[in-house]
Amino acid sequence: MAHTIPPPRPAGALPASPGALAELLDEHAYLCDDGLATACFLALRMGRPLFLEGEAGVGKTELAKTLARVLGAPLIRLQCYEGLDASQALYDWDFPRQILHLRAAEAAGATDAARLEGELYDRRFLLARPLLRALETSPSVLLVDEVDRADDEFEAFLLEVLSDFTISVPELGTIRAATPPVVVVTSNRTREVHDALKRRCLYHWLEHPSYDREVAIIRRRLPDAAGRLAGQVARAAATLRAADLLKPPGVAETLDWTEALVALGVRDLDPDSAALTLGAVLKYREDRDRGLAALFDGG
Repeated sequence: MAHTIPPPRPAGALPASPGALAELLDEHAYLCDDGLATACFLALRMGRPLFLEGEAGVGKTELAKTLARVLGAPLIRLQCYEGLDASQALYDWDFPRQILHLRAAEAAGATDAARLEGELYDRRFLLARPLLRALETSPSVLLVDEVDRADDEFEAFLLEVLSDFTISVPELGTIRAATPPVVVVTSNRTREVHDALKRRCLYHWLEHPSYDREVAIIRRRLPDAAGRLAGQVARAAATLRAADLLKPPGVAETLDWTEALVALGVRDLDPDSAALTLGAVLKYREDRDRGLAALFDGG
């Protein structure tokens, strides 16, 4: 049986301390250390974006999701990728609807060209992409996920938006956030993000969890997993991260692995059960062979 997540609390006062925030995150099954709780608390209290950097799978995206539940605010996610531009992140005009409106107006005998042109750029035809939605939604949590995958030009544009939380739409004017969203920016460090963006944010590097914390995470998320199995999986995950793998497992993969083992009724991790379920934690053929060797042949 999975951990029962409490309903989001109504938006209201911010937690009074890093410890209080950690307790609220804990209620939603996100266990964080003092450093992360403090960085998150200060970002909320100071109204600054939180820049989370670390290897894939350490819990950066999950923190933003959990924070939204804690704050009782919708999560608005901007997934970054190579080639992402401002229109895809900001807004676009709904061209098909504009054409339909134009045809309907012509069929009704509209003759005022200037008025008709003005109607085409009414707010109802504006498609709000994640950044604009976040500015118009109060409160909200904006997750800018894997910003390191975007181009330098987009990074500069994002910095401009995060500086004053305003967006200029030439046809409509300036749109300003009544209450700036809580912003979480994540990076897997596939490339270095420019210092200008980092300076705008509070920064925290997320490490893989310690053995004890990972056992606690497994037990919290998967209470059906026996304590002995949770410990074995956490120890095995640490061993795999120390091996020369193409993609070391993160916490998400550790949880997937444990869930697979529990589904098979496994109570002790042995070579046979590990070999059968390793696809839940390692995603490359080369990693599978190296992982089994690291786990059961002494590396």
